[in-house]
Amino acid sequence: MRTYARWGFVGATWLFVACAVVQVFLAGLAVFSIPSGDFAAHRGWGYTFGYLVLIILVLALLGRMPRRLVGLSVLLLVLFFLQSVFVALRTDYPSVAALHPVNGFLIILVALIMGRDGWRLVQAERAAPPPA
Repeated sequence: MRTYARWGFVGATWLFVACAVVQVFLAGLAVFSIPSGDFAAHRGWGYTFGYLVLIILVLALLGRMPRRLVGLSVLLLVLFFLQSVFVALRTDYPSVAALHPVNGFLIILVALIMGRDGWRLVQAERAAPPPA
């Protein structure tokens, strides 16, 4: 079970990275399309793939991933939650809301680190000799 959860963690994390890259593309499309400003696809896609954050955290716990990866999974969940908070503050606190794209890139960075470290972990386990 642990091995499958770890492989699932790696797969879900890399899928999340791909979805986040699509999310950046959709934001750019909303900014540069004519007429600009229609962020419906960007908003909808963000809510659609957001469930992966919870799946990643559950798989990290089920796979008994190292503390660092579990911590990064929790951090990813917090950063993802903050995305909606920043958008909600756009009218009253536009300077705080401007952190939305910065936070988005932090989300991608954290997910990349998680994917890389998770991949290294499962590869190291795969290369290790079986216990006697």
